[in-house]
Amino acid sequence: MTYTKNMLGALLVMSITIGHAQNLKDGPLKIERSKDSEVMNISTDRQPLTAEKLWKLARVSGERITPDGKELIYGVAHYNLETNSAERNLFSVPVKGGSPKQLTTEPGSESVLDITAKGEIIYLYKGDIWKMQSDGSRKTKITETEGKLADVKLSPDKKHILYSKSVLVNPFHSPDKYKDLPKSDVYVYDDLDYRHWDSFNDGRYAHPFVASYADGKIGEPVDLLEGKPYYSPQAPFGGAEDFAWSPDSKAVLYVAKKKAGKEYALSTNTDIYHYDLASGQVSNLTEGMNGYDTHPDFSPVGNRLAWLSMKKDGFEADKNDIILQDQDGKVRLNLTAHWDETVNGFTWSKDGKKIFFTAPVKGTIQLFEVQVPANLANKALPKIEQISEGEFDITGMVGEYDGGLVVTSTRLTRAAEIYRYDFKTRQLSPITMENDEAYAHIAETPVKGRFTKATDGQDLFSWVVYPPDFDPAKKYPTLLYCQGGPQSAVSQFYSLRWNLQLIASQGYIVIAPNRRGMPGWGVQWNEDISGDWGGQPIRDYLSAIDDLSTESYVDTARLGAIGASYGGYSVFMLAGVHEGRFKTFISHCGLFDMTSWYGTTEELFFANQDLGGPYWDAANEKTYTDFNPITHVEKWNTPIMVIQGGKDFRVPIGQGLEAFQAAQLRGIKSRLVYLPEENHWVLSGHNAQVWQREFFRWLDETL
Repeated sequence: MTYTKNMLGALLVMSITIGHAQNLKDGPLKIERSKDSEVMNISTDRQPLTAEKLWKLARVSGERITPDGKELIYGVAHYNLETNSAERNLFSVPVKGGSPKQLTTEPGSESVLDITAKGEIIYLYKGDIWKMQSDGSRKTKITETEGKLADVKLSPDKKHILYSKSVLVNPFHSPDKYKDLPKSDVYVYDDLDYRHWDSFNDGRYAHPFVASYADGKIGEPVDLLEGKPYYSPQAPFGGAEDFAWSPDSKAVLYVAKKKAGKEYALSTNTDIYHYDLASGQVSNLTEGMNGYDTHPDFSPVGNRLAWLSMKKDGFEADKNDIILQDQDGKVRLNLTAHWDETVNGFTWSKDGKKIFFTAPVKGTIQLFEVQVPANLANKALPKIEQISEGEFDITGMVGEYDGGLVVTSTRLTRAAEIYRYDFKTRQLSPITMENDEAYAHIAETPVKGRFTKATDGQDLFSWVVYPPDFDPAKKYPTLLYCQGGPQSAVSQFYSLRWNLQLIASQGYIVIAPNRRGMPGWGVQWNEDISGDWGGQPIRDYLSAIDDLSTESYVDTARLGAIGASYGGYSVFMLAGVHEGRFKTFISHCGLFDMTSWYGTTEELFFANQDLGGPYWDAANEKTYTDFNPITHVEKWNTPIMVIQGGKDFRVPIGQGLEAFQAAQLRGIKSRLVYLPEENHWVLSGHNAQVWQREFFRWLDETL
């Protein structure tokens, strides 16, 4: 496959700058800041962001709003690079603005389970349930459990408790199989699902348990999946969102994919199950719905159930819709069937008449609302309205207060904070300002949006991040950022590793295209990458960098391409087809040989959907030849750094080692950065600092 400069360079190109929120037309959305914040941002000693400063930023997350809607409980985690560990504590602050109050100081992390009408905060700490007053006083341990509680949900009447616990079902690990050999360490399998994400299956499965609950005393628990090799919450990332109580406290809902072995590895067909406490009867609420069905949530008045649903079995990035069902389960309606995007997450309005949700849209993640029909039987599809707009992401919804929503939000140059979204003014106003002081001393990196004509005539959007004190009269080395996923949005995200502000702060221009296979540009755009990994998405990347290279401030002799996962695959592909455009490459946990990858990755439903199927099927020949980076290695001639996690089972270690070995044997300047204890990500603070130092050391040497 050949991508010529002439073909890409002869395109009609247009560029635009996306204005800030306060400059948007059609109902501007503004971010208001306090006077103190404005003064703080006039600091004269701003310095570029560094990896150390990045990891010292506060990590803010919402917990709950008090029942009266006046106070917000939220968490703040700080990472200590000396101890290589994080500490998270709870705080409260008035929703309408004010000074925060720290509620917890004990070592460890707390998460809020409930806030009573009297203001008592019920929370989980070190595997037990605790309570405290609204001011953080009178902390009392309520439960004394032998094993740590996890994914806890208390029933509405507070008489029962639902939680998860890992139980041994299949003795795959030798100490469980052969009790007389406790020091052995052998795994034996007769089927797939032998490993997932970063761990081998030892035969233990997370199961939901329900028990009576009174004054901290937990009754005899019932395992809702007793003896079954099924996971609930889902593995590897599911949590309490996979559980729900019925409003009358008489039943629980749980999400599970009731498949094992090969069937489990090949399917995304999770279902939502209803368990009746009195009879012990289980029913499948989503039978016949073949994709992911997740996040069950009853309306505040209890007469409707909503959940997220995908249609196609095996397609993890299928369109995510909101399904609504009446109380008796006889009438069901897809609220977003007529809408050409995909839902990230949702929450009910307090009166149950609306559902608010977030979704990717045009390089950002925004708020939407949809009216809940009074009568589901008429099948009328309701109007969906986008209610926020601007250069930011809405990353989560904490809850509703009188007159608006409390949300979390990020920008490419700002870590998450918590904001009020006002229904009338459609403005965001900050509630928390945990990182204002830090950012007052960090140099700004300008961000602009840019449209390019792709090779097929489609408009291709990119975010471009510029160095501090950017001067268009100068020339800058420029990096093409290749996103992973592959169906993950390039939005106004803020990452601790792939932080575009950090990269730009070191003097680089970074362009991040919304290439084919990303949500926010219509369902078809998102689906177009399946079966075409090395085709139009790669051409989109080349179109974006060629377009930006027409600017006088881009040093075309110093271009690089960087990325992870599918982005790492893209880097490996570009290394064989770039025709001299790039001077350096960095690939983190990238797919290098599609044949060996298919034989070692764990979620085979993903491989079948996106590659077309196995390598022995002749119908998939193009995937394993033209779209396989290993088949283009003879054209590799550019320095490349390969980063690989030792516990990465999504893109196993062989991928990185094969790529590095190929580069070495071809005499190409190359480097292997091996992180033996990391998975597909880098979670250790010290390892992350090494990652960043090696990342920029490589760029210093080669660009």
